[in-house]
Amino acid sequence: MELVDVFVPLSFSSALGGLLVLLLIYVVSSSASSSQESRKEPPGPRPLPLLGNLLQLDLRRPHWTLTEMSKKYGPVFTFHMGPNKVVVLAGYKTVKEALVTYAEDFGEREPLTTTKESKLEYGVIWSNGDSWKEMRRFALTNLRDFGMGKKACEDKIIEESQHLMEVFTNHKGEAFDNNQIINYAVSNIICSLVFGSRFRYDDPVFVAMVHRASKGIQLLGAPTMQLYNIFPWLGKWFFSVREELRSLGAAKRKMAMELVQGLKETLNPHASRGLVDAFLIRQQHQEESGDLGHFHNSNLMMTVSNLFAAGTETTSTTLRWGLLLMAKYPKIQEQVRQELNSVIGDRQVQVEDRKNLPFTDAVIHETQRVGNIVPMALPHRTSRDVTFQGHFIKKGTTVHPLLMSVLYDEDEWEKPHSFHPAHFLDKDGNFFKRDAFMPFSAGRRVCLGESLAKMELFIFFTTLIQHFRFTPPPGVSEDQLDLTPRLGGTLSPMPHKLCAVSCMRG
Repeated sequence: MELVDVFVPLSFSSALGGLLVLLLIYVVSSSASSSQESRKEPPGPRPLPLLGNLLQLDLRRPHWTLTEMSKKYGPVFTFHMGPNKVVVLAGYKTVKEALVTYAEDFGEREPLTTTKESKLEYGVIWSNGDSWKEMRRFALTNLRDFGMGKKACEDKIIEESQHLMEVFTNHKGEAFDNNQIINYAVSNIICSLVFGSRFRYDDPVFVAMVHRASKGIQLLGAPTMQLYNIFPWLGKWFFSVREELRSLGAAKRKMAMELVQGLKETLNPHASRGLVDAFLIRQQHQEESGDLGHFHNSNLMMTVSNLFAAGTETTSTTLRWGLLLMAKYPKIQEQVRQELNSVIGDRQVQVEDRKNLPFTDAVIHETQRVGNIVPMALPHRTSRDVTFQGHFIKKGTTVHPLLMSVLYDEDEWEKPHSFHPAHFLDKDGNFFKRDAFMPFSAGRRVCLGESLAKMELFIFFTTLIQHFRFTPPPGVSEDQLDLTPRLGGTLSPMPHKLCAVSCMRG
């Protein structure tokens, strides 16, 4: 009995030990396999030494090349910009998941070579970490305090629309290029919020500011600048364009400093006129406490520069696309005008009217979608190692979200490559927003001026269509109007002229 009692436990113990060993082997092997799988990097084309995949990239239209590649390699793939490995995100579901669901992982910004050289890592666009958080929070809070998204800002836009209409009227129905004048009108809105006042359209300081901002954005998208950002050691080959960009940047900073100095000399600590005043007052308080923190002059200059450029270029470009599309599609323009006449009549359009103008609202949204102003979001960077959609992406990897692939996603839009306002209308003609409408990007780096841009687009566009009929120049048919975008930092219409014919009754 004792032998049996001893034998049974020993046999059971041996069997159990064997099972534990097998289980351990299984767990280890599964873990190793899982670890290898989790570190599987995104697929992509095979790179060449030094050049990477650049020979496959259209530097004038990189967004098109990368969007086409996503059809072969999937929504998450690797592309080598010369020696630099980047990860590309394509399609609505993938871009949204990365920027919203994985916001912390994909939330850093990757500065370009040119931004580093010009010390542009301050402000709210290219910065990271605590400085970015502090400046973005400060900018958002104060822009709202000074009217962004509120009635006070609406009144500023309405006032500016009157100045804009006066210039349009002065052309007496003759064809003209509306590029500069629309830039001035839109820029004046951000100027009133940042500096506390608007500028005359013929003010030489203002004219130079707007020109330099537009020129800088255009240069940043030039193929030569893209090559320089990838191969900075080839700088001597791109000397002229690099120096032009640096010269523009220096001139912009000098002019901004002069404007800020003027405000500083007339500063009233108890009555802020705009964001600059609020910054200067906060700076004084920080100095008195002995800790300037992030409220130093570099952050002030770059925040002002960022807001001025971002608050002008994309909105004015969208408005120009809108007027060009209305001239291209006169039936749609007339439908917008009829809705405005029916709902608004001759009175001034208000933001609250938007809910009663579904077709007009749909046309504005479709203009933003088709215009595809910023086809590639500014480069992001992973803040830590992340496994995303089964792919391992290392910390510090540059990430390019393709906003074009979202706005033109064939799984989300019935006619992705056509101007089709019905994308934003239900079967009863009511407006409805599409989740894949993402022109302002998404997540932590979403455009901080989104609410301002929406208000500007609505009031400027409706006011202009209410008062003018836009047509091609004499001798040019609607079919001859070119919708091919001008390539650069943003996609804008090619230089063109339109006629603005008054159509107000009486």
